Amino acid sequence: MRDLPSVVAACLFAASCLLPMGPLPMALLPAGLLSGALGPAAAAAATAHEIYVSSEKDNTVSVIDSGTLEVTRTFAVGKRPRGIAFSRDFKQFFVCASDSNAVQVYDAATDQHLYDLPSGVDPEQFAVSRDGRRLFIANEDNAVTTVVDLETRKVVRQIDVGVEPEGMAVSPDDSIAVATSETTNMAHLIDTRTWEVVDNILVDQRPRYALFSPDGGKLWVSSEIGGTLSVIDMATRKVEATIAFEIAGVGRDAIQPVGLAMTRDGGTLFVALGPANRIAVVDVASRKVTKYILVGSRVWHLALTPEEDMLFSTNGVSNDVTAVDTRAMKALRSIKVGRYPWGVAVKPRK
Repeated sequence: MRDLPSVVAACLFAASCLLPMGPLPMALLPAGLLSGALGPAAAAAATAHEIYVSSEKDNTVSVIDSGTLEVTRTFAVGKRPRGIAFSRDFKQFFVCASDSNAVQVYDAATDQHLYDLPSGVDPEQFAVSRDGRRLFIANEDNAVTTVVDLETRKVVRQIDVGVEPEGMAVSPDDSIAVATSETTNMAHLIDTRTWEVVDNILVDQRPRYALFSPDGGKLWVSSEIGGTLSVIDMATRKVEATIAFEIAGVGRDAIQPVGLAMTRDGGTLFVALGPANRIAVVDVASRKVTKYILVGSRVWHLALTPEEDMLFSTNGVSNDVTAVDTRAMKALRSIKVGRYPWGVAVKPRK
């Protein structure tokens, strides 16, 4: 059923068409009715999603409506929440409560805490397997990757990796898990059938995030201190390209790549550049930066809506989240959340 403002606006416009001078210009229709009927807010509201943001200083998660770009609620979670992700069926979500040494599980319909998973010490980030059965957790303080069975809630295996692991990713076919170690400066490839580390790939300093291309052929790794993005060919397990970033008026030491997000067609990659306060837009085919988008201070992580028409970034120093229009490639608005926002995940509207 159409909402009342839409109906009224449509009727006003139709009636104006009968006037001798012809239809009224759209600008003369009441603004509230026009936005309700035809404006972008109405279109966004019809497909609005919920953006979940962890704030590590406040020990909270804030939820933003993607249609109104307003915080709808905030609730308490464990200590120093960082990574946040939804289960594959979106019935639950997981929070890395790093200082609570726990991965907390919440009901996605009610935001109620259900239970904690045995996560290992200082969980930073995690990745849900594509089949939804396992959670791969980076444990920064004890240099391991912990694998948890989500049905039994038990640890399947702990695998030794490099020093200070943080980034986690799982290949599209679930055959390889990747942990990036900040101090060892490597991407560690784990065979998920044998739980053995099958390769250690050297990248630039302090790798923070790993992301597979949709077809699994490439692995992208951001290096925060190195200021670069490594492109790893999974067939050869070699770094085949390194992408650097240059921003006029911004020192190279402030350009610190961290979070990544890629479109489903594998054509565009978004890179959070930390203290540079920008998101880089990379054309994957040419591996060239096509644009830099100014956002809030100390951008950490990124998440795309299902339609990929909006991108959300967490900005750790300005304590806000920036909504980006990915068609126009420009920031729409920054939304205040808790202190030190870090992780971000999208729950699609049913």
